[in-house]
Amino acid sequence: MFRFFENLIDPFRAHDETMPPATLLGFYWRYCRQVWPYLLALMAVGLVVSLIEISMLRYIGSIVDLLKATSPTQIMADYGPTFLWMGFVILIARPIAQVAHDLLNQQAIAPSFTNMIRWQTHHYVMRQSITFFANDFAGRIASKIVQTGPALRESVVQVIDALWFVTIFAGSALVIFWSADWRLAMPLIGWILAYVTTLVYFVPRIRDRATIMSEMRSLVTGRIVDSYTNVQTVKLFAHPDREDEYAKESLVQHTETFRSETRLITLMNATVSTLNGILVVGTGALAIWLWSMNDITLGAIALASGLAIRITNMSGWIMWVSIGIFEQMGTVQEGLETIARPYALLDKPDARDLVADKGEIRFDNVRFHYGKKGGIIEDLSFTIKPGEKVGLVGRSGAGKSTLVNLLLRFYDVESGQILIDGQNVSNVRQDSLRRQIGLVTQDTSLLHRSVRDNILYGMPNATEAEVVEATHQAHAAEFIGGLSDPHGRIGLDAHVGERGVKLSGGQRQRIAIARVLLKDAPILILDEATSALDSEVEAAIQESFFRLMAGKTVIAIAHRLSTIAAMDRLIVLDKGHIVETGSHEELLRQNGLYASLWRRQSGGFLDLDAA
Repeated sequence: MFRFFENLIDPFRAHDETMPPATLLGFYWRYCRQVWPYLLALMAVGLVVSLIEISMLRYIGSIVDLLKATSPTQIMADYGPTFLWMGFVILIARPIAQVAHDLLNQQAIAPSFTNMIRWQTHHYVMRQSITFFANDFAGRIASKIVQTGPALRESVVQVIDALWFVTIFAGSALVIFWSADWRLAMPLIGWILAYVTTLVYFVPRIRDRATIMSEMRSLVTGRIVDSYTNVQTVKLFAHPDREDEYAKESLVQHTETFRSETRLITLMNATVSTLNGILVVGTGALAIWLWSMNDITLGAIALASGLAIRITNMSGWIMWVSIGIFEQMGTVQEGLETIARPYALLDKPDARDLVADKGEIRFDNVRFHYGKKGGIIEDLSFTIKPGEKVGLVGRSGAGKSTLVNLLLRFYDVESGQILIDGQNVSNVRQDSLRRQIGLVTQDTSLLHRSVRDNILYGMPNATEAEVVEATHQAHAAEFIGGLSDPHGRIGLDAHVGERGVKLSGGQRQRIAIARVLLKDAPILILDEATSALDSEVEAAIQESFFRLMAGKTVIAIAHRLSTIAAMDRLIVLDKGHIVETGSHEELLRQNGLYASLWRRQSGGFLDLDAA
């Protein structure tokens, strides 16, 4: 039975992959419409549960009147079927309805609907541009994904539950009171008006505080995660106190917002408690007065008093549910502001997969400024022939890494075009473009998974033998065999920690090199690929690089000029322009910028003649 309800909703169903609506109502409808039959079923069962609850209270008044109207010897003869029906409703119908409600809510909706929202929002956000993630805390973005799913689901379910209880109880109570004597309904009418006014005044204000609270909570999470992620830097500079202050600043804001919300909650609770006392006393006193005048029966007194007490008890529940609903809506509103953003980089509707048979790269009048007024890349043009090995040289900020980012289409050019084998990278699918390019960077970050998983990122369907061969080629096998983690996993199965923090910089870089070796893409980019390696290891890996570069188009960037001096051609950049081009020897003879940079360095350990 449990499995049947748990399988009603598939969290990973095919779904609309376009941008989620940026309006609160549209955002809710985007996900609720996918499970509307089950929400409708929950509403129907909730109606039955509410009707049964009000019937039970009605039975109390009926029993009092029945006992008064007959003798003990005749009670079962006269009203046996009535008592049997009451027993059936209480002992059988009520548990069945309640279990059906819980099965729909707890088994069908709660886990699957929640994770369906998380999965679909994560799927969309994961395809955002590099800029999107660079402009926010990773922890804050993750917090939005994780919090929005349960907040949306809980607010919808609470609205469904509260809707029937409020409608059925308040409506039935008014009808019952009015049918007994119209004057008996007056305290309830007055209470309803005062209660609604209280909610109308307080709940929107609490909702606004809740929205700010959600933002503050995400800010606290983001700052703490930022400190933990960069804990090595924190300890290196001995600044735990500084990080304490950084976190405390956000916690102070969170505390003040929290206090302003709890003040409103306390005031609302005090107001509702006062109104509840007036309702119980007023209804009870009026009922006794009407009975003393023979206008109502004892059963009506019992029913009116019971309903009044039940309504006041429920009023507290409704109050907290109302607060909860608006708090959850505030969380959803704050979450969608992060989630429902358009993609900065989109594949064109007619985009095709890139086919890189040769590997020719051509920059044609490319211009790019990162959205700034100052120039980064200005009308730059050059061609890298198939199989050619080219080194990019220049001072920091000259535009070397920017060219790589543009080639990978992490950003779109502002004008001009970049062609690979005659295909404009802006017109092909981004994933197909990046599958044709192998990249090793100076800032090597690994996934917090096993060494094997990190290497297999280069080619997920590679065999174990191919993985092992890649580790040997990258000179990583020698240290991988000695790795272990707290869970007893060793070697290739050992986990490397967040961003590979458990490995040294050189070890991380050799894992990254093994990953690219396994990928074996036709275009290879080495962006300070050996910056974290010592001279001996770099010399060994250079042998692997030369084998890897055979038959490939290569772009190499290195501040240590000795590591790229053996390239077929060097392109020297300065402020986004090409100022020199030629081989190492040719550029030294020109005695220009490259020669100046070379003289400033102490030389290198790479044997150029041997290379």
